[in-house]
Amino acid sequence: MSSETEKRWWRTEFAVETYKTIGIAAFFFLFMPTLLFQPFRIPSSSMEGTLEIGDYLFVSKFTYGYSQYSFPFFTPVAFAGRVMDSPAKRGDVVVFRFPPDPTQDYIKRVIGLPGDRIQMIDGVLHINGEPCKQERIEDRIVTEPGGGELAIARYMETLPGGVKHVVLDERGITQFDNTAEVIVPPGHYFMMGDNRDNSNDSRGDVGFVPEQNLVGRAELVFFSHDGSAQLWEVWKWPFAIRYGRLLNLIS
Repeated sequence: MSSETEKRWWRTEFAVETYKTIGIAAFFFLFMPTLLFQPFRIPSSSMEGTLEIGDYLFVSKFTYGYSQYSFPFFTPVAFAGRVMDSPAKRGDVVVFRFPPDPTQDYIKRVIGLPGDRIQMIDGVLHINGEPCKQERIEDRIVTEPGGGELAIARYMETLPGGVKHVVLDERGITQFDNTAEVIVPPGHYFMMGDNRDNSNDSRGDVGFVPEQNLVGRAELVFFSHDGSAQLWEVWKWPFAIRYGRLLNLIS
């Protein structure tokens, strides 16, 4: 083999096919997972009753199709609407971009679909003029910083269509427990947190959520910790993990 040929080995058919193979493999192993699933950490108490602070989730991005907000690190082209669009269902737990500031991710439950009439009356959710059934279940017991215990009322709420989920009532009647009736506009959703008294949702700053802001549906808790161990406190890690929450499906 001449020295000139040796210098040009990267131009051979074999080399080109090798580059293609490596590129395709890199795409599927590095890029494709970001199009299918996205990890998400629960940072606040707004979904307590279903999700806890310190839960780590897998969010399926393909469930509702793709929008300009489906790419976690970049947006190649800003475009309106969704590709391969599939509507969210009432009761889905959804990660979406906060409408006033789309750089922020929020997670709430879909309560109102386009055309629905939504209202809160004395803490009871009303959809299209009908109250959602609430059944009192055992209280949530929280240990306070001083060591005392606080009992928080829990209810099993049933949405139209039969989806059941737990909601918390921590403070009795608050400003968002009585609201004016609103109609969800076309192409939007009404979102609420399960911890009703500690959730900034469609009753407040979130407002109606455009369908193009949906990132994906929360599917599975793959890891959870209670925050009692710092990153460097390796010896505490086994005791900080909530083993009973691992691999729990989200409903």
